[in-house]
Amino acid sequence: MKEMLAKGEWPEDERFLYTGYQTAGRGQTGNSWESEADKNLLCSILLPPRQNLFELNVAVSVAVHRMINCQLSIVNSQLTIKWPNDIYWQNKKVAGILVENAIIGSEVKYSIAGIGLNVNQTTFVSNAPNPVSLKQITGKDYDIHGLMKQLDTELQEQLSNVQCPMSNDQYYKSHLYRKDGFWPFVERDVSTAPTMNATPQTEGIFMARIEDVLPTGEIVLRDQQGTPHQYHFKQVRYVI
Repeated sequence: MKEMLAKGEWPEDERFLYTGYQTAGRGQTGNSWESEADKNLLCSILLPPRQNLFELNVAVSVAVHRMINCQLSIVNSQLTIKWPNDIYWQNKKVAGILVENAIIGSEVKYSIAGIGLNVNQTTFVSNAPNPVSLKQITGKDYDIHGLMKQLDTELQEQLSNVQCPMSNDQYYKSHLYRKDGFWPFVERDVSTAPTMNATPQTEGIFMARIEDVLPTGEIVLRDQQGTPHQYHFKQVRYVI
């Protein structure tokens, strides 16, 4: 989609690009995304440009979380949003989101949300550390195109809230992964390799609790000594 937009070849009335298979799906910080052919929901969605880019990220995360939650009604309390925008069930990743923006000067020309949701796949063979699918959680098979329609409905609703982002912001923060209590984190070099390929790091781990996520997207952690620390998403990661 990004290449077609750059060349002016993308149809003006189209927003969705769905694919049944990806040979090189990408996630945050260069991580890859494994997907068995025609088993998962893999799509790119053209979004209206917004100057506050993290509000857009929050809206997409909330839409994906709400859509999945509708499928997991008996276990919905275990579905969370892992900052900045992965969707987790318990300690496993069920969906990943990557929002990319085309910026010329100070103007956002367009944004694209790439979404990967593990749906009917039950065997994962890559080095992705903790994947899980809807079928693994519930034992049910899902209609992928039906899920995509539900996602579109949710996304349109949450994007309308971007004009008044407080409701999305409250939902996002109330469903954050590990939002209560102290949990292990580790600072990371912003130039490091993708996290899924990195050697597990045991040095430099510190315990902290999530105090806030700022409108600009940085997370604020408060350590056990009471000192606050502010991080961009590339500067710190959860230890899981």
